[in-house]
Amino acid sequence: MTQELRRTLGVFDAVVVGLGAMVGAGIFVALGPAARAAGSGLPLGLGLAAAVAYCNAMSSARLAVLYPASGGTYIYGRERLGAFWGYLAGWAFVVGKTASCAAMALTVGAYVWPGREHAVAVAAVVALTAVNYRGVQKSAWLSRVVVAVVLVILSVVVVVCLGSDAAGAGRPAPVADASAGGVLQAAGLLFFAFAGYARIATLGEEVRDPVRTIPRAVPLALGIALVVYAAVAVAVLSVLGAGELGRASAPLTEAVRAAGASWLVPVVRAGAAVAALGSLLALILGVSRTTLAMARDGHLPGGLSAVHTRFHVPHRAELAVGAVVAVVAATTDLRGAIGFSSFGVLAYYAIANASAWTLGTGGAPGDRAVGTRVVAAGGLVGCVALACALPLASVVSGAGVLALGALIHAARRSRPGRGTQAAGM
Repeated sequence: MTQELRRTLGVFDAVVVGLGAMVGAGIFVALGPAARAAGSGLPLGLGLAAAVAYCNAMSSARLAVLYPASGGTYIYGRERLGAFWGYLAGWAFVVGKTASCAAMALTVGAYVWPGREHAVAVAAVVALTAVNYRGVQKSAWLSRVVVAVVLVILSVVVVVCLGSDAAGAGRPAPVADASAGGVLQAAGLLFFAFAGYARIATLGEEVRDPVRTIPRAVPLALGIALVVYAAVAVAVLSVLGAGELGRASAPLTEAVRAAGASWLVPVVRAGAAVAALGSLLALILGVSRTTLAMARDGHLPGGLSAVHTRFHVPHRAELAVGAVVAVVAATTDLRGAIGFSSFGVLAYYAIANASAWTLGTGGAPGDRAVGTRVVAAGGLVGCVALACALPLASVVSGAGVLALGALIHAARRSRPGRGTQAAGM
């Protein structure tokens, strides 16, 4: 049984996979909580989140060129900082993103069949796990469809809102009314919606010519997502204003109603469901690849490192992730877990930036040490600041999960025969 994945993704498919994760359910649900935190400073929060994401993206792209293997920051932290930091990054990603998978599945259920969201969520997880099992090219093809549908719907929302008589009626108050703490918290809540560009690096072992493809695909995907998010945010603010937007449970549907286009509400609801499916698809891909990498190193059961001989995917890892997400989605309501997920993702990228900082010591031939370190430092400081600015409950629960992961790692190292193996990773 081969233990290597097949390199099939080019620049276009890599960009689409990243967009499928970014331009997803986040734009349909995150603007409300962010507006409650930042008020009229919402655009500043969006810009700050994008700036931190850009630093993270550049650090991740540089590292992915050196280490084009499945696992993303788990691999980078292990190789640049040591086994513990790689493990902690993998732990933060798998735990946080598994919760995000369940939340996205429940979002699908809430839009498709209110009152039966758990059953729909489980069905969505089973269906997308089956798609991923057939190979990453099938997943990339489905991502193309999802991204195309969502971009069309969001474009219609922007045109309808900005072209309506209500446009300008909800124009936000001067940004000076916003607090620095509120802007930081909004940026932290919005950050998880930008985190999909990491899917490109996480799938590094399945990208053709990663030295050229990854550095081109990452900024392209991030730039497109920023333009889309900014356009939608401005359009929605123009008809609702910061106050009404902060109170809206479904911001985009409320915006089209305020714009006098109630006929568009079912279309937006359908778009939200499709977007959540796209995010769920990309999340399952990323979590299963990090699970594969951790299993290869013995941090998870070795059987999860198997690669299918025909489809060239980590089929056991995908099935295991799908099963866990299905159980959680069937028994728990995780739609309020945005803050928790953001904390885990920010911790993950803090380790990525710390890893990229070490490239300035000569780890990357021909790399511009000063530029690498400036970007890495900006990303690291940004990640820590946004994580600390999140709601207190998210910070406490996120820190507790990281501490639990550290304790598990220490317990495994203390077992006879484990310390030597872990030290050599």
